[in-house]
Amino acid sequence: MGGDPPSAILLERADIEAYIGDDNLIFLGLFRNHPAFAVAIRGEVDAPFAERGEFKDLRFLGTAVPADEANLAAHARALVLWHDATLYCGKCGSASQPEAGGNTRRCCNPDCNKEIFPRTDPAIIVLVANGDRCVLGRQTGWPEGRYSTIAGFVEPGESLEDAVRREVYEETNIRVGDVRYHSSQPWPFPSALMLGFVAEATSEDIRLNDGELEDAQWFTRDQLKSGDVGLPFRISIARRLVDHFISGD
Repeated sequence: MGGDPPSAILLERADIEAYIGDDNLIFLGLFRNHPAFAVAIRGEVDAPFAERGEFKDLRFLGTAVPADEANLAAHARALVLWHDATLYCGKCGSASQPEAGGNTRRCCNPDCNKEIFPRTDPAIIVLVANGDRCVLGRQTGWPEGRYSTIAGFVEPGESLEDAVRREVYEETNIRVGDVRYHSSQPWPFPSALMLGFVAEATSEDIRLNDGELEDAQWFTRDQLKSGDVGLPFRISIARRLVDHFISGD
């Protein structure tokens, strides 16, 4: 990242030629009418291109650079992590290799020859409200005072609405009734698709049933507006749901 205002640094092929191997070039599609690629550089290599700018965590980039650049970086990260986690065929255990410009992989065993596609893990994230209050929780290890919405992965055979009701109950003991879809966000840490909901609570007693949260509390809109409560990253759908609640929509 570099410049003022900040922007992603897009390199020419000549700049990265030394890092391009047989299996680490990934076609991301067209970006601003030009073909865009990602190149995976192993962690043991010293961070290159220091004279061009500085490396930043993607969570920071998403709040600092234009949205299309943040989306491109997220796409690249998700595919790089997927390739690194899919070196072998899940069916027969043989090695796999990239295909289709790095957008799929194929098992190297000719008797198997399975085509492997990037996976996306569906996860629900929900703001649970009761009138002028909402439930937020925090996990151990988060910055002091930070609270966020309830989230969890969807189980096989489960509807999104059922996943909302189950996760909220498991983590907070709260029962919810009406569940309404709000919006979604890809979250490449490493491969989730966050599906955002707003749900109406039908009970109030909080208990940390599964121990996943360190704490959970009811907060009023005024408390959230005061700045005394640490809120999620602005890039996150969790913050979008909280802001939606604060606005009173």
